[in-house]
Amino acid sequence: MDKNKLAFTRKNFILLGIGMAVVVLGFILMAGPGSTETHFDPAIFSARRIKLAPALCFAGFVFMIVAILYPSRDNKHGDKPVDKK
Repeated sequence: MDKNKLAFTRKNFILLGIGMAVVVLGFILMAGPGSTETHFDPAIFSARRIKLAPALCFAGFVFMIVAILYPSRDNKHGDKPVDKK
C-alpha cells in the first residue's frame, strides 16, 4: 500500500485514539451500580454520572471529528494535485 494514497497520517490516528480513549473513559464514569426493585440507589443521580461523564463523552466525540479533519502538514499545495510536467 502506497503511503501517499492514505487519507490519514500517523498523527490523525494518534488523535483518533486519544479521542476514543476519552469517550471510553466517559462511559466508564457513567457506569456503576443501579437500583433494583427492592433497593433504590440515589448514586444514579450523582453529578459524575449526570454531568461529567456525558460532557466527557461529547468532548471525546468532538475531538474525534477534529482528528479526522486535521490537515496533513505534508500537503503544501492544499487539495490541488501537483502537475509534474
